[in-house]
Amino acid sequence: MTKRKSEPSEQTVQRARKRIAELQAQLAAIDYVCSGTLLKRMKTCGQPTCRCRQDPSARHGPYYEWGHMKGGKLVHRHVSAEQAILLRRAITNYRRLRKLLLSWENETERLMDAQNHRRP
Repeated sequence: MTKRKSEPSEQTVQRARKRIAELQAQLAAIDYVCSGTLLKRMKTCGQPTCRCRQDPSARHGPYYEWGHMKGGKLVHRHVSAEQAILLRRAITNYRRLRKLLLSWENETERLMDAQNHRRP
């Protein structure tokens, strides 16, 4: 009967360790990481006779703006189209990284609980 109690716990330990190894591999594959949001804006100019004032499809742009927290303050920065491509990837990676870390934390807790139950 004692074996039955330890088997589910041992299986839980094995699954948690395997899942942690998978999470570590996924984390290792991440290259660029940035928090924040990327905005794509179309703007009107200051010329009174320009079409952009009357026709929304004739607005100038796209212009990209990256908003993120820096030193506890929200900072906005204009970026090029090339930088926007990289930032979009980095922001996606950041969000994925946070989810992976939360999963790792959950698996660690599961592992600690399972190992604690195995101790006499």
